[in-house]
Amino acid sequence: MSEQHGDPGQVAREWREAAGREDVVLLDGFHALKHALRFGARVEAVVADDPEAVGALAAELAPDVEARVRGLVRGTELKGLLARVHPTGVAALAVRPDREAGLEALRRPGRTAPIVVLDNPRNLGNVGAVVRLAAGFGATGVVTRGDLDPWHPNVVRAGAGLHYATTVDRVELETLPPGPLYALDPEGEDIRALTLPDDALLAFGSERHGISPELRARADHLVSLPMRPQVSSYNLATSVAMALFHWGGPHLDQAHPDRV
Repeated sequence: MSEQHGDPGQVAREWREAAGREDVVLLDGFHALKHALRFGARVEAVVADDPEAVGALAAELAPDVEARVRGLVRGTELKGLLARVHPTGVAALAVRPDREAGLEALRRPGRTAPIVVLDNPRNLGNVGAVVRLAAGFGATGVVTRGDLDPWHPNVVRAGAGLHYATTVDRVELETLPPGPLYALDPEGEDIRALTLPDDALLAFGSERHGISPELRARADHLVSLPMRPQVSSYNLATSVAMALFHWGGPHLDQAHPDRV
């Protein structure tokens, strides 16, 4: 539907109806929408206070998805639909990927990139930042253990819609994907002395507690990051970035820098 079409009241009613479905997630802001479209999300609705401004933003920042944004966006007042309106003035609803297909991708043999394992993470924003890192490095996926939902709206917001660029799910210890498990632990071998295989599981605990005893016992290798004495820990996303860079630095194609 054209960005000029649609009764605002009807648009709002259709949004509320779609937002109540269990299979959709909120894409908060233009960057989340942009990334979701680039990586194949099925976007069900896009709303904005000023559709023309959103179209212009797409033309400036992401011309590769401009036509799709303009074709999807419909005008209505966002304040009554959202608890918080993103500064870019746009929100969208997208269908969550099929869970079984995602888990099958994680279990598939011959992986060419690691899976990040987050052991009982507590901070929703940190998990989203890890998803964003994993997408940027081309990791096979991000899986969490514990009660945090990696598809929580705050995680998706922090991940800037890049859940659609990798596989994100929650697993139990006994259902971890196959592959050698490298657990980050202060007592482990310095990561700089290791070569991380492409099919590795890279496991990270919380900043406060580290990896759990059961995951530590399951690990094939304990790995430590270089750190100045008396510094307690790194932020979770920082630790993941360091490990993925150590694995993937030589693999990244610098000839095609990321788009904004």
